[in-house]
Amino acid sequence: MALYVMKFGGSSVGDTERMQRVAKRIVEKQDEGHDCVVVVSAMGDTTDDLIDQARLLNPNPPAREMDMLMTTGEQISMAMLSMAIQHLGREAVSFTGWQAGFETEAEHGKARIRNIQPERVLKAIGAGKIVIVAGFQGITAEGEITTFGRGGSDTTAVALAAAIHADTCEIYTDVDGIYSTDPRIVKCARKLEEISYDEMLELANLGAAVLHPRAVEYAKHNNVRLVVRSSFNYNEGTVVKEETTMEQGAVVNGIAYDKNVARLTIRGVADLPGVLAKMFGELATAKIDVDLIVQSGVLDGKADFSYTVSLADRERALAVMESLRSELPFSEVTSEIDLVKVSIVGAGMVSHPGVAAQMFAAISAQGVSIKMVSTSEIKVSCVIEASRLQDVVAALHTAYGLDTEEQAFVGGPQDRR
Repeated sequence: MALYVMKFGGSSVGDTERMQRVAKRIVEKQDEGHDCVVVVSAMGDTTDDLIDQARLLNPNPPAREMDMLMTTGEQISMAMLSMAIQHLGREAVSFTGWQAGFETEAEHGKARIRNIQPERVLKAIGAGKIVIVAGFQGITAEGEITTFGRGGSDTTAVALAAAIHADTCEIYTDVDGIYSTDPRIVKCARKLEEISYDEMLELANLGAAVLHPRAVEYAKHNNVRLVVRSSFNYNEGTVVKEETTMEQGAVVNGIAYDKNVARLTIRGVADLPGVLAKMFGELATAKIDVDLIVQSGVLDGKADFSYTVSLADRERALAVMESLRSELPFSEVTSEIDLVKVSIVGAGMVSHPGVAAQMFAAISAQGVSIKMVSTSEIKVSCVIEASRLQDVVAALHTAYGLDTEEQAFVGGPQDRR
């Protein structure tokens, strides 16, 4: 007998019919002799509907009240799923995030977990009950309700699995597992049997929406065994774990993309100590996350540099730059949208030269210019024009042998990324 945490996303519990199917699946797990703790998201488009309604009443709703509102979606799911399970003749009990013991920081809309005291959950498990927990929510030490941000139910599930020492945390979604790339972009994308925490974290941060990055971080830190699988069939999913059995010759395991990209370029910046520290310090103060940064060579004591931010932060980033013009003179600041960041990820890249060179060649063969580049030990990212996304992803998928079970990588001596 094992202890499972099973997380079901909004598409899995999108209506009463799907809710009943999920309830039967949980009961089947219990029939196999396992204890079950279930984490649920809000049903279907409930969260988006609540946001739309709130903004009709107040275009700029207070963060505290939004958290009060947003947590109700998961609470509806937990109560209804508990009812469905009880209708099947099993004992079940539902808990909100705070009833399940989640204490968080006092940051509305994007709170981080400070502590979990799961005694109530463990007591219910000991009594033979199936426990249903509302995802994505907790409470501060002062009694204020908070949420973890979009996708936070993944984090709830993994954190709870760590706290109760579950054997496995299963993330049920509308896909069979982790794929080499988005199957909507590349029809021949293939499902991975397993992937390392580090690779999955890179893919999640780079745009792959199957798992929330914070959930993967939590799993890695606490060595939680994750399985991503479909709630609509019984196919084997993808195991996310510390060490994986690397396929023979495999270098790149996945290709991710992120359309949420804007590029700012600042020209004619004085090449003096502390200039960039001041600029990026002001961006940090404004809570604007900066991703890629590229600085050109210096000419006549002046330099140009570019960096990327999310589309939502573009206007604020421009305002920050303009506010610094008198203190740190520059000639102009411009911004660019309709961009996409395409990334290749693979633990094998660290020991194979020529990976980036092959990526650049594949993109160039499509007649696409690369605007920015960023690398780490297990990933290479390129910013390109958004209109060529599908062509580039398909070309990269083929170049690294991901279309079939064979890997087609051919390394070169010039590059060690």
